Amino acid sequence: MMKIFCPDECLGSLFDVDLDELWRKGFRGIILDIDNTLLPWAGETLDEDTIRWVTRAREMGFRVCLTSNALRERVHRIAAALSVPAVAGAVKPRKKPFREAMRLLQTNPWETVVIGDQMFTDILGGNRMALYTILIDPVTTEELKATKLMRKLERRIIRRLSRKGYISESAARRRLAKSRG
Repeated sequence: MMKIFCPDECLGSLFDVDLDELWRKGFRGIILDIDNTLLPWAGETLDEDTIRWVTRAREMGFRVCLTSNALRERVHRIAAALSVPAVAGAVKPRKKPFREAMRLLQTNPWETVVIGDQMFTDILGGNRMALYTILIDPVTTEELKATKLMRKLERRIIRRLSRKGYISESAARRRLAKSRG
């Protein structure tokens, strides 16, 4: 039961994702969350490092798609700034937005990565589709009240996954320290 919430990798930030290693492993598509993954919750302006990361991924040959539960207009503005397709109003962890993202990317599950900050949306949704999942720490602690409540449950699951050896102790400690703000 707990493994459905377990990411394949648990990293500090988007910039810790090893694109070269993902490419060597045969991954060709990247599904990216927006809020607290690419930019602060409800933010509009991408920083230069994030733009460079997405640009590098695309130059390497990765196809990138934003998939977010956020409002359509905002998601499409951010996607346009990165010149990538997007799935907005996704209602993750449903399977449908991940299927739609893979259709846009023209990838199969075994060659698609999901990167996001939330265990109950990004990781659960990606795992339900048998995608490679990477959980990163949130960019900021500011987020919806409902998300803050889910973070409490997420912390309990992270502790349990760490005790069972599914997430490294150091990654769990880092994540738990950051999630408290």
